[in-house]
Amino acid sequence: MKRRGFTIVELVITITIMGILLALAVVNLNGTQLNARDAERKADVESIALNLESYYKNVNPEVFKSGGTYPGTAYINAASIKEFLPDLDMKNVYAPGQPEGGSISFIPATNAIETTNGVLPQPSVANDMYVYQALTKDGILCEDPMVTSTGDCRRFNIYYVKESDNTVQKITSKRQ
Repeated sequence: MKRRGFTIVELVITITIMGILLALAVVNLNGTQLNARDAERKADVESIALNLESYYKNVNPEVFKSGGTYPGTAYINAASIKEFLPDLDMKNVYAPGQPEGGSISFIPATNAIETTNGVLPQPSVANDMYVYQALTKDGILCEDPMVTSTGDCRRFNIYYVKESDNTVQKITSKRQ
């Protein structure tokens, strides 16, 4: 007698193997996407930092007699960023998955605590933002270098969160 087709056992084994392989592929894809978003966050912050360094180098020496300065935290909004950092691709101020044209993900710090767990607002996966902390040479939060009595904004920190392990990362200025 000739047998045609597969038995139930053969079909169950085949479907089980295919299900396991599909589950492994989905888990791997999610991990890859997560790592890609982390890499995009890091690239965004590094691009912002590079543009801030360029601003420091090219700031008007007539205005700031003591040398260069970084923009103060008061200038961290969509309109001012375009003015102070004209070479910055505005896509960099939006976290991965955030629509362009909405609220930017690059926001000012409200305190001068320079630790990854002390800066406020605290970056998290839920709020997905980059926090800019401009500081004077004495470590005081620098809101506006044009009106501050404590000196120019001499250094900065940018904080962001890695989604893969939920840790806050810090990028510092070259002039720390």
